[in-house]
Amino acid sequence: MRYSIRGPRRGPALLATSVALATVAACSGGSASGPASAPSPGSATSASSTGAPPSPSPTPTRTYPLSSAPLTVPAVRGHEAARGPGWKPAPTGGVVIAANSGGLADEGRLIAGELGIPYRGAVAAGPGDVELALGGTGAPESYTLAVQGGRVRISGPDEAGVFYGTRTLKQSVKATGAMPEGTVNDRPAKPQRGLNVDTARKHFTAAWIEDRIREMGDLKLNQLGLHFSDDQGFRIASDSHPEVVSAQHLTKAEVRRILALAAERHVTVVPEIDSPGHLGAVIAAHPDLQLRSASGRAPRGAVDIANPESAKIVDDLLREYAQLFPGAYWHLGADEYVALMAKDPEATYPKLARAAKAKYGPSARVQDLATGWLNDRAAVVRPTGKTLKAWNDGFFTGGVVNAAEDLEVEYWTGKEIGARPPVSYLSQGRKMVNLNDEYLYYVLGEPNDFAYPTGRRIYEQWTPLVVRGTTPVPARYDAQILGARFAVWCDLANSQTPAQVAAGIRLPLAALSQKVWNPTKPTASWDRFRALAERVR
Repeated sequence: MRYSIRGPRRGPALLATSVALATVAACSGGSASGPASAPSPGSATSASSTGAPPSPSPTPTRTYPLSSAPLTVPAVRGHEAARGPGWKPAPTGGVVIAANSGGLADEGRLIAGELGIPYRGAVAAGPGDVELALGGTGAPESYTLAVQGGRVRISGPDEAGVFYGTRTLKQSVKATGAMPEGTVNDRPAKPQRGLNVDTARKHFTAAWIEDRIREMGDLKLNQLGLHFSDDQGFRIASDSHPEVVSAQHLTKAEVRRILALAAERHVTVVPEIDSPGHLGAVIAAHPDLQLRSASGRAPRGAVDIANPESAKIVDDLLREYAQLFPGAYWHLGADEYVALMAKDPEATYPKLARAAKAKYGPSARVQDLATGWLNDRAAVVRPTGKTLKAWNDGFFTGGVVNAAEDLEVEYWTGKEIGARPPVSYLSQGRKMVNLNDEYLYYVLGEPNDFAYPTGRRIYEQWTPLVVRGTTPVPARYDAQILGARFAVWCDLANSQTPAQVAAGIRLPLAALSQKVWNPTKPTASWDRFRALAERVR
């Protein structure tokens, strides 16, 4: 920072004052607070020429350049620059909660501990304090962070927004030691931003998942998908069907601990029991539910949806876990049902074809039976009030049964047989979440031509409009694309350790956070962004 010294630079006393001030400035980095009065122009000359006793030399005034936006990942969307010293943690400062904002106590204690300053609770803000406040009419998850007069005030219309403001403060201090003077006005571009983890094929401990939640919170990501049931394992304890649970699994106490931390970091956990495919762990305990083709082939993981017992056991599990997970979302799966991947489903699986006609009329096909299955499972969960999701290859056209209109499309691939482009769903008015397997799929072992995605490629090439492949959908559909999640799939589970997975997804997650929070093209180069992501983690 530069300082202005007014008055002629004559005489050893004033020169010494100038040197001393320059030394202070160099040591303080321009962060000391408190203006000083300016000397009178020509005062030193006037005193010596008259023989009068010299007047004390006033302390020169410090002036500050306009501040720059704080250095954070993701970058803030708006910063009003100001002149001033900014704010940095000091023993005399603390974290306080404004009136009528008692719900922010958790956020206050967290940021106080991270900054190494005391948490003082619901008291008036004093010099050097950080004040957290609820209020205002901004968008959900928005916040304002103002630095003025040696204090910080973070306010927002909800607790999530204030929490994100504390993440901005934490990251700025980690990056530069201070929070710059001025006002940040910030909000997310997309309401759903997160990570999906396949805990079914590979067991991840509760501690590992909790570490990802902490990481997500700092990146302002708010959604963790848990795919905990598949052919290779069923990874959460069950009271209704303990026989399907794998030896390595999370206890319900561990799940509740995960959920408590997620709530603290404003992350919603989205559970998924995938059906009617990917149910191998259930079939292992109940082989009578196995789907069989006309030739007797038993495709792995596919239950016989013409058998009422298949629906009964899945519904038991849905009801049980819908009570365990209090979040606003539920994922029904519905992808890769083998019967619908056959060239002629009706000829290959005649039992399903007969069941479809019996239930939905002479024009019905196997796809209608599968769509009816999806709708019936949705009806089980819907009374909980959760928003329902399903993978894009579980939605079909041209049948006599249509998927329920309230299902959000989780679009992951255009590589499956008969896969429709994203616009096919968007033009029908459906809402969509982007899990583009070209950029956002981290598949252990890199099978089927998958390559581990890089943060650089996401940062430089991908946007939420790029839902399939590398081509964006028209911008007019932007509002229907609710966000994106980065997905870890453990197809070859032993290809990486949990620690390697955590390291491998760190920069891709940071890049994703930038693109779903701030819709503008990043101004920083990838190398600068990567270096910053390392500094603030």
